[in-house]
Amino acid sequence: MLIGRLGGADGYDVRCKLDGDAISGRAGGRLAGKDIHLEITETGVTGRVDTYPVQVDLKDGQLIGKVGDEDIVLRGVDRVTGRLGGAIVGWDFVAQQRGTELVGRLGGTVLGRDFQFSLGSAPGWIGTLVAVVAFYALERPATAK
Repeated sequence: MLIGRLGGADGYDVRCKLDGDAISGRAGGRLAGKDIHLEITETGVTGRVDTYPVQVDLKDGQLIGKVGDEDIVLRGVDRVTGRLGGAIVGWDFVAQQRGTELVGRLGGTVLGRDFQFSLGSAPGWIGTLVAVVAFYALERPATAK
């Protein structure tokens, strides 16, 4: 199980199950939450979060692709860095795995969101990807208006 929180006390719970190569779960509550369904493939990760497609491919040691209509680049395994969005409008993220715990931040000092996960047996990059797709589904559409 991947269990965590995105956005601190005013944020959202995130609960996902890692079953082989499948990641499934929910970000947010029962009524306003979003479903997460991802599959780890030999070449990357594919799936969806809510109605948004997720397609990232492994290229030159990085995961590069799209979450909905936003570009994503994710680097690293235990110390994970990357960016969601374009060069001008986007959100940088950084996360660090310590044992089975993952702590990170998505976005800047003022408008960013902290996230923290208990990873179970999952590597840090999976927890970071789940946090980023949850953020996209729950908060990104509101910030784009």
